[in-house]
Amino acid sequence: MNLAILQARMSSSRLPGKVMATILDKPMIMHQIERLQRSSTIDDLLVATSTESSDDELADYLVRSNVEVFRGPLDDVIGRFVLASQDRKPEFVIRLTADCPLTDPVVIDQLVELARDTSAEYTSNCFPRTFPRGLDAEVIKWSTLVSVNELDLTVFEREHVGVRMYSHPEFYKQSNLERQEDLSTLRWTVDTPRDFEFVKFVYENLYAENTNFSTDDILELIARNPTKSNIEREL
Repeated sequence: MNLAILQARMSSSRLPGKVMATILDKPMIMHQIERLQRSSTIDDLLVATSTESSDDELADYLVRSNVEVFRGPLDDVIGRFVLASQDRKPEFVIRLTADCPLTDPVVIDQLVELARDTSAEYTSNCFPRTFPRGLDAEVIKWSTLVSVNELDLTVFEREHVGVRMYSHPEFYKQSNLERQEDLSTLRWTVDTPRDFEFVKFVYENLYAENTNFSTDDILELIARNPTKSNIEREL
């Protein structure tokens, strides 16, 4: 069983409340969940947020929308992930962040399949990065996640779930998914108002015609509207 955990909070320093920002009359996080539900390798999905009062609005909305929510410590994110998954004991945890509303379920399926084929403990598409920033995902063997959580981790390692694993390839078997065409300069995540405007532009131009629009559809839209492209080096 594979459990997708979508990490979310309202207290973003650069764009507070971004996960609940509205795109086409729906909070951004709900668009991402809709896309994740199309994955063929995700068996269960939950949103892991914090117990801070700042996340009450987010948690309440998700519960009303029939989305499973787990609440845990704000800064100990790896601990939050282990607590959120311990009842299921999945084979893999798929770690995602709720600032990526253009996430691609096909990429997630490819990552899970790669993890299975290589028996990797940590699989991602970031080392090296060849996908747009915002299509990131990590597939972590659950037993490895549990064992890492039991280590004497730094504050940074507790906040950033995969750091201890990808920083120590000598200890953790790893694999990486790469595209043939390098799209790493493209920025499809949401950290700034400019990022959000780009994502809104994509949804406003693609969603009505095809709610399941693909990465290739976004690339074609950018090709037709090159001034709308969001590029890492410009930020």
